Amino acid sequence: MPETYVHKFDTPVFKGEVSVPLGLYIDGKFVDGSNGTTIDVINPSNGKLITKISEGTPKDLDIAIKAAQKAFDTVWGLNATGVQRSRLLNKLGDLMEKHADTLAALEALDNGKSWTWARKTDVDHSIRCIRYYAGWADKIFGQTIETSEAKLTYTRHEPIGVVGQIIPWNFPLQMFAWKIGPALATGCSVVMKPSEFTPMSALFMAKLIDEAGFPPGVFNLVNGYGHTVGQAMAEHMEIEKIAFTGSTLVGRKIMESAAKSNLKKVTLELGGKSPSIIFDDADLEQAVKWAAFGIYYNHGQCCCAGSRIFVHEKIYDEFMTRFIAHTKELKVGDPFDPDVFQGPQVSQQQYDRIMGYIESGKKEGAKVVTGGERLGQEGYYIKPTVFTDTKPHMKIVQEEIFGPVCVVIKFKDEDDIVAQANDTIYGLAASVYSQNVTRALSTAHKIRAGTVWVNTANMLYPNVPFGGYKQSGVGRELGEYALANYTAVKSVQVNLHLTL
Repeated sequence: MPETYVHKFDTPVFKGEVSVPLGLYIDGKFVDGSNGTTIDVINPSNGKLITKISEGTPKDLDIAIKAAQKAFDTVWGLNATGVQRSRLLNKLGDLMEKHADTLAALEALDNGKSWTWARKTDVDHSIRCIRYYAGWADKIFGQTIETSEAKLTYTRHEPIGVVGQIIPWNFPLQMFAWKIGPALATGCSVVMKPSEFTPMSALFMAKLIDEAGFPPGVFNLVNGYGHTVGQAMAEHMEIEKIAFTGSTLVGRKIMESAAKSNLKKVTLELGGKSPSIIFDDADLEQAVKWAAFGIYYNHGQCCCAGSRIFVHEKIYDEFMTRFIAHTKELKVGDPFDPDVFQGPQVSQQQYDRIMGYIESGKKEGAKVVTGGERLGQEGYYIKPTVFTDTKPHMKIVQEEIFGPVCVVIKFKDEDDIVAQANDTIYGLAASVYSQNVTRALSTAHKIRAGTVWVNTANMLYPNVPFGGYKQSGVGRELGEYALANYTAVKSVQVNLHLTL
């Protein structure tokens, strides 16, 4: 029988006791992993142990997949109406709302993100996402197609079957909701692997799914490492589709494994190196604030982070003065401090990676105008960092850093900036700042990215599709578009009175 993590929070923003099962969730029960081994979960605020979770193995994954297939064949899939699926998803949304503060606390605990921001963005967005797909559950249908009066021809959008889902550590709860929402709404059964760094909210969500009354096997959760459980999931012959959010490097491996196994359907939401383009007619005060939000939100650990900030030469100096001042005002510290905007990076590994990029920028000749060093002596805190005097070939300009680090680059005209903005292997998102709507939209249309924000940044909604061009991914999350990831289209042709 797996252990349970019980903790009493007594912080300025949240006071209460939380109970989280630490096992795998398979076929409606929390169980220990077959090897009896565990994974340490570390608090990024101080580097100390929070708890240990059960470690899953490929054997446990097999068991979970069999449970998911049984559920799909008997109580889910085509055996549960859209109304039934909708009712359960709405019940889950109600439970999430009831425990919203607890979910935010768990996000702050193992991810390190600000409780205040987690509560008003991550948690609220996740609840809206689940309710959005609850609304879709009984509205998934095909078409009647005219061929001839002698035939009836129609299509059905049927659930694809058992799906594997691998979620990242930067937005654990949101990615959980993004993945299960369309999958369960369409009637697929799910086997999920959360990040080993941030499993707490996923485990708590498994508890809520159980309480909501989903049939055993419809949702399963297997903790584990990417090179064991994640790889086994990508290679598994009985998983019909895999959804992954994470790095482009790992996404490439998953696509390769999917191709070499059963050609399972794949959706990938991967890395980014998003440009923020600030024209000389932008509202400078707002552009400074939004550009800072675009890069520093979630400690810069955001796939669509605006890490390349391009500023028109006419306003460059004034922008830099204001941007540096604003960056220095951002409060970095304890995630449970109500005034903190940026908490620690998620892990020692991620901290080291970011600091490595900062050192690379310095060695290659870029100038640090603020930040560029750790904050404090405990935890994985890094000061918000701004580089200038960069060259296009530098690693800090070309590669995804995934931290609170940006480069600010001067540009001259629209043709110049479009070429610079598109000079990347990624194409996830971009922001354009201008009071001239024609200029803003013309530029937005020329940027090779899946999402372009105008005079804003990092705004995501459950009904708006999200995904990338180029090496930023395959397919789209959110909105009606995500439903296609979990359905197969069947054409049915009925002979009414054709004869041979």
